[in-house]
Amino acid sequence: MSIYLGIETSCDETGIAILQDDNIICEKLLSQEDIHAIFGGVVPEIASRNHLESIPILFMETLKESSLAPEEIDVVCVARGPGLMGSLLVGLGFAKGLCLSLDRPLVGVNHLHAHILACLIENKIEFPALGLLISGGHTQIYKVQDPIEFNLIGKTLDDAVGEAFDKTAKLLNLPYPGGKYIDTLANLANPDPKMFPLPYIDNDNLDFSFSGLKTAVLNFLNNHPEIRLKKMPTKLDIEQIKDINPMLCKVCSSFNHCVAKTLVIKLERALKKNKDIKSLMIAGGVAANSIIRNYFFDLGKKYSLPVYFPDKRFCTDNGVMIAYAGKILYENGYIHTIDIDAIPRGKPIPFDYLKIKNKS
Repeated sequence: MSIYLGIETSCDETGIAILQDDNIICEKLLSQEDIHAIFGGVVPEIASRNHLESIPILFMETLKESSLAPEEIDVVCVARGPGLMGSLLVGLGFAKGLCLSLDRPLVGVNHLHAHILACLIENKIEFPALGLLISGGHTQIYKVQDPIEFNLIGKTLDDAVGEAFDKTAKLLNLPYPGGKYIDTLANLANPDPKMFPLPYIDNDNLDFSFSGLKTAVLNFLNNHPEIRLKKMPTKLDIEQIKDINPMLCKVCSSFNHCVAKTLVIKLERALKKNKDIKSLMIAGGVAANSIIRNYFFDLGKKYSLPVYFPDKRFCTDNGVMIAYAGKILYENGYIHTIDIDAIPRGKPIPFDYLKIKNKS
Protein backbone atom coordinates (compact mmCIF):
# COMPACT_ATOMS: atom_id res chain seq x y z
CA MET A 1 0.00 0.00 0.00
CA SER A 2 1.42 3.35 -1.08
CA ILE A 3 0.77 6.84 0.26
CA TYR A 4 0.48 9.66 -2.31
CA LEU A 5 0.70 13.37 -1.59
CA GLY A 6 -1.10 15.70 -4.00
CA ILE A 7 -0.24 19.40 -4.30
CA GLU A 8 -2.36 21.85 -6.33
CA THR A 9 -1.44 25.54 -6.77
CA SER A 10 -2.21 26.25 -10.42
CA CYS A 11 -4.43 29.29 -9.87
CA ASP A 12 -5.99 30.63 -6.66
CA GLU A 13 -6.79 27.49 -4.66
CA THR A 14 -4.16 25.84 -2.48
CA GLY A 15 -4.94 22.14 -2.32
CA ILE A 16 -3.19 19.40 -0.36
CA ALA A 17 -4.39 15.80 -0.22
CA ILE A 18 -3.14 12.41 0.91
CA LEU A 19 -4.30 9.18 -0.69
CA GLN A 20 -3.54 5.67 0.47
CA ASP A 21 -3.99 3.82 -2.78
CA ASP A 22 -7.59 4.73 -3.73
CA ASN A 23 -8.65 5.95 -0.29
CA ILE A 24 -8.71 9.66 0.54
CA ILE A 25 -6.99 9.92 3.92
CA CYS A 26 -7.15 13.69 4.25
CA GLU A 27 -7.69 16.74 2.04
CA LYS A 28 -7.28 20.45 2.61
CA LEU A 29 -8.36 23.25 0.30
CA LEU A 30 -7.87 26.95 0.89
CA SER A 31 -9.70 29.23 -1.54
CA GLN A 32 -8.65 32.82 -2.22
CA GLU A 33 -12.09 33.64 -3.63
CA ASP A 34 -12.87 36.42 -1.14
CA ILE A 35 -9.49 38.07 -1.67
CA HIS A 36 -9.79 38.24 -5.46
CA ALA A 37 -13.49 39.14 -5.43
CA ILE A 38 -12.47 42.69 -4.52
CA PHE A 39 -10.69 42.97 -7.88
CA GLY A 40 -13.31 41.11 -9.92
CA GLY A 41 -10.82 38.39 -10.92
CA VAL A 42 -7.63 36.62 -9.95
CA VAL A 43 -4.56 38.83 -9.42
CA PRO A 44 -1.55 36.56 -10.15
CA GLU A 45 0.91 38.22 -7.76
CA ILE A 46 -1.55 38.04 -4.87
CA ALA A 47 -2.38 34.42 -5.69
CA SER A 48 1.24 33.26 -5.61
CA ARG A 49 1.97 35.15 -2.39
CA ASN A 50 -1.00 33.50 -0.67
CA HIS A 51 0.10 30.06 -1.90
CA LEU A 52 3.53 30.70 -0.41
CA GLU A 53 2.00 31.54 2.96
CA SER A 54 -0.62 28.77 2.97
CA ILE A 55 1.08 25.67 1.60
CA PRO A 56 3.36 24.81 4.56
CA ILE A 57 0.48 25.34 7.01
CA LEU A 58 -1.92 23.15 5.03
CA PHE A 59 0.76 20.49 4.63
CA MET A 60 1.39 20.26 8.36
CA GLU A 61 -2.35 20.25 9.13
CA THR A 62 -2.87 17.43 6.64
CA LEU A 63 -0.10 15.33 8.18
CA LYS A 64 -1.45 15.95 11.68
CA GLU A 65 -5.00 14.93 10.78
CA SER A 66 -3.70 11.88 8.92
CA SER A 67 -1.47 10.86 11.85
CA LEU A 68 1.40 10.58 9.39
CA ALA A 69 5.03 11.62 9.48
CA PRO A 70 6.55 13.14 6.31
CA GLU A 71 8.74 10.04 5.95
CA GLU A 72 5.63 7.90 5.43
CA ILE A 73 4.82 9.64 2.15
CA ASP A 74 5.82 7.35 -0.73
CA VAL A 75 5.18 9.54 -3.80
CA VAL A 76 4.87 13.32 -4.24
CA CYS A 77 2.48 14.45 -6.98
CA VAL A 78 2.19 18.10 -8.03
CA ALA A 79 0.38 20.17 -10.66
CA ARG A 80 3.08 21.37 -13.05
CA GLY A 81 0.72 23.22 -15.45
CA PRO A 82 -0.95 24.80 -17.16
CA GLY A 83 -1.74 27.69 -14.85
CA LEU A 84 -0.39 30.93 -13.45
CA MET A 85 3.39 30.67 -13.53
CA GLY A 86 4.01 32.21 -10.10
CA SER A 87 1.39 29.99 -8.47
CA LEU A 88 2.72 26.85 -10.15
CA LEU A 89 6.28 27.62 -9.06
CA VAL A 90 5.22 27.75 -5.41
CA GLY A 91 3.68 24.27 -5.50
CA LEU A 92 6.41 22.78 -7.66
CA GLY A 93 9.15 24.24 -5.47
CA PHE A 94 7.51 22.84 -2.34
CA ALA A 95 7.14 19.42 -3.99
CA LYS A 96 10.77 19.36 -5.13
CA GLY A 97 11.95 20.29 -1.64
CA LEU A 98 10.02 17.39 -0.16
CA CYS A 99 11.38 14.95 -2.74
CA LEU A 100 14.96 16.04 -2.11
CA SER A 101 14.66 15.92 1.68
CA LEU A 102 12.74 12.63 1.80
CA ASP A 103 14.36 10.96 -1.24
CA ARG A 104 10.96 10.27 -2.81
CA PRO A 105 9.86 10.11 -6.46
CA LEU A 106 8.24 13.16 -8.04
CA VAL A 107 5.28 13.00 -10.46
CA GLY A 108 4.38 16.20 -12.27
CA VAL A 109 0.71 16.17 -13.24
CA ASN A 110 -1.06 17.76 -16.17
CA HIS A 111 -3.68 19.85 -14.37
CA LEU A 112 -6.18 19.52 -17.25
CA HIS A 113 -5.98 15.73 -17.41
CA ALA A 114 -6.30 15.60 -13.63
CA HIS A 115 -9.65 17.39 -13.81
CA ILE A 116 -11.05 14.77 -16.17
CA LEU A 117 -9.52 11.88 -14.24
CA ALA A 118 -11.39 13.18 -11.18
CA CYS A 119 -14.41 11.43 -12.71
CA LEU A 120 -12.64 8.16 -11.84
CA ILE A 121 -12.32 8.90 -8.13
CA GLU A 122 -15.78 7.51 -7.39
CA ASN A 123 -16.64 5.76 -10.66
CA LYS A 124 -15.47 2.81 -12.76
CA ILE A 125 -15.41 4.10 -16.33
CA GLU A 126 -15.18 2.20 -19.58
CA PHE A 127 -12.82 3.52 -22.26
CA PRO A 128 -12.42 5.02 -24.78
CA ALA A 129 -14.34 8.02 -23.47
CA LEU A 130 -14.95 11.57 -24.52
CA GLY A 131 -13.67 13.98 -21.90
CA LEU A 132 -14.97 17.54 -21.80
CA LEU A 133 -13.09 20.00 -19.61
CA ILE A 134 -15.07 23.16 -18.83
CA SER A 135 -13.38 25.56 -16.42
CA GLY A 136 -12.48 29.19 -15.89
CA GLY A 137 -9.37 28.90 -18.03
CA HIS A 138 -10.08 26.02 -20.41
CA THR A 139 -12.69 24.48 -22.68
CA GLN A 140 -11.37 21.31 -24.32
CA ILE A 141 -12.60 18.02 -25.72
CA TYR A 142 -10.37 14.96 -25.42
CA LYS A 143 -10.68 11.48 -26.75
CA VAL A 144 -9.48 9.56 -23.70
CA GLN A 145 -8.17 6.18 -24.83
CA ASP A 146 -7.30 5.22 -21.26
CA PRO A 147 -6.30 7.09 -18.08
CA ILE A 148 -2.84 7.79 -19.57
CA GLU A 149 -3.52 8.60 -23.24
CA PHE A 150 -5.39 11.85 -23.93
CA ASN A 151 -5.89 13.11 -27.51
CA LEU A 152 -7.03 16.73 -27.81
CA ILE A 153 -9.73 17.00 -30.51
CA GLY A 154 -11.39 20.35 -29.70
CA LYS A 155 -10.56 23.54 -27.82
CA THR A 156 -11.63 27.14 -27.31
CA LEU A 157 -10.29 29.69 -29.73
CA ASP A 158 -10.71 32.60 -27.30
CA ASP A 159 -12.62 32.78 -24.01
CA ALA A 160 -13.01 29.66 -21.92
CA VAL A 161 -16.56 28.85 -20.90
CA GLY A 162 -15.95 29.73 -17.24
CA GLU A 163 -14.43 33.02 -18.36
CA ALA A 164 -17.60 33.72 -20.37
CA PHE A 165 -19.69 33.11 -17.24
CA ASP A 166 -17.56 35.43 -15.12
CA LYS A 167 -17.47 38.20 -17.72
CA THR A 168 -21.22 37.99 -18.22
CA ALA A 169 -21.74 38.12 -14.46
CA LYS A 170 -19.56 41.23 -14.32
CA LEU A 171 -21.70 42.87 -17.02
CA LEU A 172 -24.73 42.16 -14.82
CA ASN A 173 -22.96 43.50 -11.70
CA LEU A 174 -23.05 40.08 -10.04
CA PRO A 175 -20.24 39.30 -7.57
CA TYR A 176 -17.12 37.30 -8.48
CA PRO A 177 -16.92 34.41 -9.18
CA GLY A 178 -20.06 34.94 -11.20
CA GLY A 179 -20.70 31.46 -12.59
CA LYS A 180 -22.35 30.13 -9.45
CA TYR A 181 -24.63 33.19 -9.19
CA ILE A 182 -25.72 32.87 -12.82
CA ASP A 183 -26.53 29.20 -12.19
CA THR A 184 -28.56 30.02 -9.07
CA LEU A 185 -30.54 32.80 -10.75
CA ALA A 186 -31.00 30.74 -13.92
CA ASN A 187 -32.93 28.14 -11.96
CA LEU A 188 -35.55 30.80 -11.08
CA ALA A 189 -36.71 31.41 -14.67
CA ASN A 190 -37.34 29.64 -17.94
CA PRO A 191 -34.86 30.41 -20.73
CA ASP A 192 -35.67 32.32 -23.88
CA PRO A 193 -33.78 30.33 -26.56
CA LYS A 194 -33.94 33.31 -28.92
CA MET A 195 -32.41 35.85 -26.53
CA PHE A 196 -28.79 35.00 -27.42
CA PRO A 197 -27.29 33.22 -30.45
CA LEU A 198 -25.54 29.88 -30.08
CA PRO A 199 -21.86 30.79 -30.60
CA TYR A 200 -19.61 29.27 -33.26
CA ILE A 201 -21.74 26.28 -34.26
CA ASP A 202 -22.12 27.00 -38.01
CA ASN A 203 -19.14 24.85 -38.90
CA ASP A 204 -18.15 21.20 -38.76
CA ASN A 205 -15.30 21.37 -36.23
CA LEU A 206 -15.10 20.64 -32.50
CA ASP A 207 -13.66 23.99 -31.40
CA PHE A 208 -15.39 26.64 -29.31
CA SER A 209 -15.61 30.43 -29.35
CA PHE A 210 -17.47 32.33 -26.64
CA SER A 211 -16.32 35.89 -27.34
CA GLY A 212 -19.27 36.50 -29.67
CA LEU A 213 -21.71 35.40 -26.99
CA LYS A 214 -20.16 37.84 -24.54
CA THR A 215 -20.64 40.61 -27.11
CA ALA A 216 -24.27 39.57 -27.65
CA VAL A 217 -24.91 39.85 -23.90
CA LEU A 218 -23.24 43.27 -23.81
CA ASN A 219 -25.39 44.53 -26.71
CA PHE A 220 -28.55 43.18 -25.11
CA LEU A 221 -27.79 44.88 -21.80
CA ASN A 222 -26.94 48.16 -23.53
CA ASN A 223 -30.47 48.05 -24.97
CA HIS A 224 -31.94 47.03 -21.62
CA PRO A 225 -29.77 48.76 -18.98
CA GLU A 226 -32.47 48.40 -16.30
CA ILE A 227 -31.68 44.68 -16.04
CA ARG A 228 -28.22 45.31 -14.59
CA LEU A 229 -27.96 45.58 -10.83
CA LYS A 230 -27.33 49.22 -9.92
CA LYS A 231 -24.16 48.26 -8.06
CA MET A 232 -22.31 45.05 -7.34
CA PRO A 233 -23.50 43.69 -3.96
CA THR A 234 -21.12 42.09 -1.50
CA LYS A 235 -23.86 39.54 -0.75
CA LEU A 236 -26.55 38.54 -3.23
CA ASP A 237 -30.18 38.47 -2.02
CA ILE A 238 -31.59 35.85 -4.41
CA GLU A 239 -35.22 36.17 -3.29
CA GLN A 240 -35.15 39.94 -3.60
CA ILE A 241 -33.79 39.74 -7.15
CA LYS A 242 -36.45 37.19 -8.06
CA ASP A 243 -39.19 39.60 -6.88
CA ILE A 244 -37.92 42.97 -8.11
CA ASN A 245 -35.83 42.02 -11.17
CA PRO A 246 -37.22 38.81 -12.73
CA MET A 247 -35.69 39.74 -16.11
CA LEU A 248 -32.24 39.32 -14.58
CA CYS A 249 -33.17 35.72 -13.82
CA LYS A 250 -34.47 35.34 -17.39
CA VAL A 251 -31.17 36.65 -18.81
CA CYS A 252 -29.16 34.24 -16.63
CA SER A 253 -31.38 31.33 -17.62
CA SER A 254 -31.11 32.18 -21.33
CA PHE A 255 -27.34 32.59 -21.11
CA ASN A 256 -27.01 29.29 -19.25
CA HIS A 257 -29.17 27.56 -21.87
CA CYS A 258 -27.09 29.03 -24.67
CA VAL A 259 -23.81 27.79 -23.18
CA ALA A 260 -25.17 24.35 -22.28
CA LYS A 261 -26.73 23.87 -25.72
CA THR A 262 -23.49 24.87 -27.45
CA LEU A 263 -21.43 22.44 -25.36
CA VAL A 264 -23.89 19.62 -26.12
CA ILE A 265 -23.85 20.36 -29.87
CA LYS A 266 -20.07 20.13 -29.98
CA LEU A 267 -19.88 16.98 -27.86
CA GLU A 268 -22.61 15.32 -29.92
CA ARG A 269 -20.63 16.22 -33.03
CA ALA A 270 -17.58 14.55 -31.43
CA LEU A 271 -19.65 11.43 -30.76
CA LYS A 272 -20.65 11.22 -34.42
CA LYS A 273 -17.00 11.48 -35.44
CA ASN A 274 -15.85 8.88 -32.89
CA LYS A 275 -18.14 5.85 -33.07
CA ASP A 276 -16.24 3.77 -30.50
CA ILE A 277 -16.96 5.98 -27.47
CA LYS A 278 -18.25 4.12 -24.42
CA SER A 279 -18.52 6.89 -21.81
CA LEU A 280 -18.75 10.67 -21.36
CA MET A 281 -16.63 12.45 -18.73
CA ILE A 282 -17.48 16.07 -17.90
CA ALA A 283 -15.16 17.91 -15.51
CA GLY A 284 -13.86 21.30 -14.37
CA GLY A 285 -15.40 24.09 -12.32
CA VAL A 286 -18.27 24.69 -14.76
CA ALA A 287 -19.21 21.00 -14.50
CA ALA A 288 -20.81 21.92 -11.16
CA ASN A 289 -23.42 23.96 -13.07
CA SER A 290 -26.78 22.28 -12.49
CA ILE A 291 -28.33 23.10 -15.87
CA ILE A 292 -25.26 21.97 -17.81
CA ARG A 293 -25.33 18.68 -15.89
CA ASN A 294 -28.96 18.09 -16.86
CA TYR A 295 -28.27 18.80 -20.53
CA PHE A 296 -25.46 16.25 -20.59
CA PHE A 297 -27.49 13.60 -18.80
CA ASP A 298 -30.07 14.05 -21.58
CA LEU A 299 -27.32 13.65 -24.20
CA GLY A 300 -26.19 10.44 -22.51
CA LYS A 301 -29.72 9.05 -22.60
CA LYS A 302 -30.02 9.91 -26.30
CA TYR A 303 -26.92 7.85 -27.13
CA SER A 304 -27.33 5.24 -24.36
CA LEU A 305 -24.00 6.26 -22.85
CA PRO A 306 -23.13 6.71 -19.18
CA VAL A 307 -22.26 10.29 -18.21
CA TYR A 308 -19.80 10.87 -15.38
CA PHE A 309 -19.11 14.00 -13.38
CA PRO A 310 -16.75 14.35 -10.44
CA ASP A 311 -18.32 15.01 -7.08
CA LYS A 312 -18.92 18.78 -6.96
CA ARG A 313 -16.13 19.23 -4.41
CA PHE A 314 -13.71 17.77 -6.97
CA CYS A 315 -14.91 20.03 -9.83
CA THR A 316 -12.89 22.97 -8.55
CA ASP A 317 -9.08 22.81 -8.37
CA ASN A 318 -8.09 20.44 -5.57
CA GLY A 319 -5.26 18.29 -4.27
CA VAL A 320 -7.21 15.02 -4.47
CA MET A 321 -7.37 15.05 -8.26
CA ILE A 322 -3.62 15.73 -8.46
CA ALA A 323 -2.83 12.87 -6.08
CA TYR A 324 -5.18 10.55 -7.97
CA ALA A 325 -3.77 11.42 -11.41
CA GLY A 326 -0.22 11.11 -10.05
CA LYS A 327 -1.03 7.72 -8.58
CA ILE A 328 -2.22 6.46 -11.99
CA LEU A 329 0.97 7.71 -13.64
CA TYR A 330 3.23 6.24 -10.96
CA GLU A 331 1.49 2.86 -11.06
CA ASN A 332 2.14 2.80 -14.80
CA GLY A 333 5.83 3.50 -14.25
CA TYR A 334 5.99 7.25 -14.94
CA ILE A 335 7.95 9.70 -12.78
CA HIS A 336 9.81 12.97 -13.31
CA THR A 337 13.31 14.04 -12.60
CA ILE A 338 13.75 16.85 -10.11
CA ASP A 339 14.47 19.42 -12.84
CA ILE A 340 10.99 19.52 -14.44
CA ASP A 341 9.65 22.97 -15.29
CA ALA A 342 6.34 24.62 -14.55
CA ILE A 343 4.27 25.19 -17.70
CA PRO A 344 2.14 28.36 -17.88
CA ARG A 345 -1.28 28.59 -19.47
CA GLY A 346 -1.17 28.67 -23.26
CA LYS A 347 1.75 26.27 -23.63
CA PRO A 348 1.41 22.52 -24.22
CA ILE A 349 2.35 20.15 -21.42
CA PRO A 350 5.03 17.72 -22.65
CA PHE A 351 4.81 14.03 -21.82
CA ASP A 352 8.39 14.08 -20.56
CA TYR A 353 8.26 11.36 -17.92
CA LEU A 354 11.05 8.98 -17.05
CA LYS A 355 9.79 5.44 -17.57
CA ILE A 356 10.64 3.09 -14.74
CA LYS A 357 9.67 -0.48 -14.03
CA ASN A 358 5.88 -0.85 -13.98
CA LYS A 359 4.70 -0.36 -10.40
CA SER A 360 1.29 -2.04 -10.64
